[in-house]
Amino acid sequence: MFNITVSPRFGDMDILGHINNTVPVVWFELARNPIFKLFDPELKLSRQTFPLIMAHTDYDYADQLYFQSDVEIRTWISRIGVKSFTSYHEAWQTGRLCVKGSAVMVHYDFNSEQSTPIPPQMKEILAEHLRTGA
Repeated sequence: MFNITVSPRFGDMDILGHINNTVPVVWFELARNPIFKLFDPELKLSRQTFPLIMAHTDYDYADQLYFQSDVEIRTWISRIGVKSFTSYHEAWQTGRLCVKGSAVMVHYDFNSEQSTPIPPQMKEILAEHLRTGA
């Protein structure tokens, strides 16, 4: 599991006094950086070094998030396929699961514009972060 803590910004709050529903999407993307580093350790993020492209995301909002408390983002790998894998995220605040979501990342060659198999050694590394028992 990967774990980060984020502090909501004043600008993350909407007129209703809670964190806007677009903000956890950004936090979950930030929480994927350690996964990205598995594939591109220096995060050069170039067509030659970065082999991932986003295919799908989804989010479920279980409870409201508020400005006053930090938010813990927990991230796992929930599925590993031949050419793609899924990351799973949870946002927790004051002991409450507030948002959960997932993102499907495809192993991709930007030069040929084709999906490619995830190398076996990368599958092994991803498997170290596989969410079990859920």
